[in-house]
Amino acid sequence: MFENNKADNPPGWSYNPSAWDQRLPIIILALIGTGIATYLALYQLRVISNVWEPFFGNGSEKILNSKVSKILPIPDAALGALSYLADVATGIIGGTRRWRTMPWIVILFAVAVGPLGVVSITLVILQPVMFDAYCTLCLSSAIISLWMIGPAMDEMLASLQYMRRVKNSGHSMWKAFWGVDEVISQVN
Repeated sequence: MFENNKADNPPGWSYNPSAWDQRLPIIILALIGTGIATYLALYQLRVISNVWEPFFGNGSEKILNSKVSKILPIPDAALGALSYLADVATGIIGGTRRWRTMPWIVILFAVAVGPLGVVSITLVILQPVMFDAYCTLCLSSAIISLWMIGPAMDEMLASLQYMRRVKNSGHSMWKAFWGVDEVISQVN
């Protein structure tokens, strides 16, 4: 489907973490996560009156109406939807060499993906501990978040390795971080 140009691979890597075949699955997962989180937010905002729950009785209602879900001024599912949208946006921006031409967006992408995964793990742990309940769609969202972390961190690692090579070569890390062409052309 997508051709991988080995010249775009980071030095020492057998693949390109910025290639579309690496990023597209993360973007698709983030779009699915956006849909799930939006649906849950619509329930929390009382736009819809029932939430789908095939396995855990009224578990979803317990979780989505809990004090934890109302700590912030907007429903936690709405924040999840916004986070997933940030993952989509930062995943789409840039080409297949963005690990070195746009380190800023790669690092922003990893920052957008990583914390969502940590929050998801925390919320999954809280479900049985604090509420003696589970939410099927909340668990699904957490799984999606976790699946996204590895590939996003690979790309960030490639960018950080590039930034180290820039530093070791005596070039401006600031210019490299923002993708200034003169640095990109001088550092592999």
